[in-house]
Amino acid sequence: MDQRELRQWEARCIQEEPSECTAACPLHLDVRGLIGHLRAGNWNAGWQLLHRALPLAGLLARVCDAPCEAHCKRNPLGGAIRIGALERACATQADNTYPAPPALPRKGKRVAVLGDDWSALAAAWDLCRKGYAVTLHAPGREPGERLTERHDHRLTPSLLETTLSSMAGWGVTFQTMAADPPRALLEELQQGCDALFVDLAVLPRPALDLESGPDGTAAFAPKAHTTRVPGVFAGGTGSSTILRAAHGRWAATAIDRFLQQVSLTAGREREGPLSTRLHTPVDQVVPAPPVAARDPRQGYDADEAMAESRRCLQCECLACVRVCPYLETFGAYPRKYAREIYNNAAIVMGNHSANRLINACSLCGLCEAVCPEGFAMQTLCLNARQAMVDSGKMPPSAHAFALADMAFSQGDAFFMVRHAPDAAQSTHLLFPGCQLCASAPEQVARLYDHLRAHLAGGVGLALGCCGTPAHWAGRRAERDAVLDRWRGEWAAIGRPRILLACSTCHRMFRDFWPEAPIESLWQTLAALPEPAASCPPGGGPLAIHDPCTTRDQPAVQQAVRGLLAALGVAITELPLSGALTECCGFGGLMDNANPAIARTVTERRAAMSEQDYLAYCAMCRDRLAAVGKRSLHLLDLFFPDGTDAAARPRPGWSRRRENRARLKADLLERLWGETPPADPPHRRIPLTMAPAVQATLEERRILIDEVQQVIARAATDGPWFRHPKDGRLLTAARLGHATYWVSYARRDQGHAVFGAYSHRMVVADVAAATSQGTPADIPMEGMDWRCAACDTPLAAGEVTVEYLDNRFTTRMPSCLHCGRALVSETLALGKMAEVESILEDK
Repeated sequence: MDQRELRQWEARCIQEEPSECTAACPLHLDVRGLIGHLRAGNWNAGWQLLHRALPLAGLLARVCDAPCEAHCKRNPLGGAIRIGALERACATQADNTYPAPPALPRKGKRVAVLGDDWSALAAAWDLCRKGYAVTLHAPGREPGERLTERHDHRLTPSLLETTLSSMAGWGVTFQTMAADPPRALLEELQQGCDALFVDLAVLPRPALDLESGPDGTAAFAPKAHTTRVPGVFAGGTGSSTILRAAHGRWAATAIDRFLQQVSLTAGREREGPLSTRLHTPVDQVVPAPPVAARDPRQGYDADEAMAESRRCLQCECLACVRVCPYLETFGAYPRKYAREIYNNAAIVMGNHSANRLINACSLCGLCEAVCPEGFAMQTLCLNARQAMVDSGKMPPSAHAFALADMAFSQGDAFFMVRHAPDAAQSTHLLFPGCQLCASAPEQVARLYDHLRAHLAGGVGLALGCCGTPAHWAGRRAERDAVLDRWRGEWAAIGRPRILLACSTCHRMFRDFWPEAPIESLWQTLAALPEPAASCPPGGGPLAIHDPCTTRDQPAVQQAVRGLLAALGVAITELPLSGALTECCGFGGLMDNANPAIARTVTERRAAMSEQDYLAYCAMCRDRLAAVGKRSLHLLDLFFPDGTDAAARPRPGWSRRRENRARLKADLLERLWGETPPADPPHRRIPLTMAPAVQATLEERRILIDEVQQVIARAATDGPWFRHPKDGRLLTAARLGHATYWVSYARRDQGHAVFGAYSHRMVVADVAAATSQGTPADIPMEGMDWRCAACDTPLAAGEVTVEYLDNRFTTRMPSCLHCGRALVSETLALGKMAEVESILEDK
């Protein structure tokens, strides 16, 4: 992503667009911020905001005619916020002092201002603060006296004197003149000053010969406020107080540019009232009338102002953040996230703090669906993942488990493509997907029997993974390799129509294998006879949960609802469903990268209805079940087994692999009459463990198969260590890119497992740890080495460890991910944190 792309992404997020009231204000007062201060009673903070936005804030805030109120989102919901009254209340309640402007060098230029209405005073206010010597010529006896006469119940002579005294202290000189100054004065000021501003609310235009044309049209050019007389500027027309003051500010900007000999109008497109793209949903807002002041002439007191402030909607978009716990967790919104991701990619040596943000997105697309501007956070994050993989900056631990699981599904234990038994061709090919086979292998077997019985021409079977984990991980080469393999297998079996039970597989093939003839299983089943054993569950209706990968597949969603209607199953729609459905927390490998956010997503989804849920994605059903939500899969209605299917627990990671391998073995034996290959020897090692230990292994994504491999290696190759007090054994083995530690004890009937841990640290010179005999009677423990800067698990090659004299010495030259230099460190075993959790009997 380059700077141009970053700006495009940032522009698509409208959260920082001004609210309707601020956009309508000629001076763009931050009304939302002001009211936010007032509702908390922070009068001085509100005053500081007024002073920064308005010239003459102590006066103008008391008499502002508030054209912004006509644009308030509250108008049809009880009435607009009384913004003008709140400005007055703030100016009344605050300390009301004018901070001195920054000490700017004087510019050696003189500017004359004719008039003392809002436009003239505002121009003088701004020009003196820009470093110019300003002389204000006021008609009448005292400068500003007509303002106190016009607003006698809001402006007092003392308030006016306070403001004028501040201006005098900043370099404004006040002089009086006749109410109708002669033309000679105008000529004198033109010759004696570098620029002249005329307030047209005070001085008549014909007398000053400022008309821009013979037809009496505007006396000054918009924005620039120039007249046909060089060096003479004008403003102050119209009935709006705040607009006349804005004329003075805009004219001061033009005069400043004129005297510096730069463009008078460049970059000023957003001055004055403008439109805004900010979208604020109000469908849930309860109407409420404005607060009435007890004394309308005096306006709101402090309590009344605070009460009225609480009616403000504090307009902002955040449409995506409101529906996405992931976006909410990181405390900002897409515009800021885009900048964080851009900066993250630019880091060569340092902390890649946005890695978690990038990898935790579920890629579900709900943000794009609800955003008025279509901001696709999922595209931004996926592009960032792909760039990180391509540049070698993706932490290896981010998606390692999911990629290993994909590799298992593509391995000999599960992968299979075949014609139906005794068939030489297939018009259809059932592709159930790896997760349905992992969750409910018996349902897949019954589904395949059903399809073979009712679809003519032969129904083949394809077991394996579609490559989505690699795609979600940003690994395009691995994704394409999986798809290329499927293209070859599909061609070899005769190019049949592919029936997809998984909506994620459906999207994957649609997007990256467009020539494949694909069809959702649910559309296929809608055209077939219902299974004889089908029956609706008892009790009330089911709340239907649509997988997020069906967001743009309404035909699939409707097919499912049609099947449920045919089965006589009543359903209710969740608050977010159909095109606005939520992710279950598995999509985008969210659960791999950030399990805590993923669980929050799942729990929030599960809490949207008290009814049992119906899902037609196996992983959605299992994730809902994992947080205690009673949930059915659609196939549970087609092929009931007499049990309470909604109470079926989620299979753990080890069971999911076992289910896939067992499904293939059972089908080979039952349908094709083949004897499946025997399990490797380590799979025959019996294990026992407490439920809490099982939960720990599940949380750490350590498989039973990996525990068995470690124990098997210890039995033949070692090393292993015995705890001196309880005799428990601890051993380690490196499997693939990770080292696994297992605490266990031999039993007559197998091995009792007390704990396990894994890390990517390289343990060097293990023999030194047992140089005084094997087994060594020394306390051992698991280790979780992480970079102190970026919290990334340290990978192979980053850490070497030697064990000698009951101490580990770690050597860490630097973190390969953030570049922080790491020092060598020696830790005594007794001080390491993991020993209790590994050796404790759960």
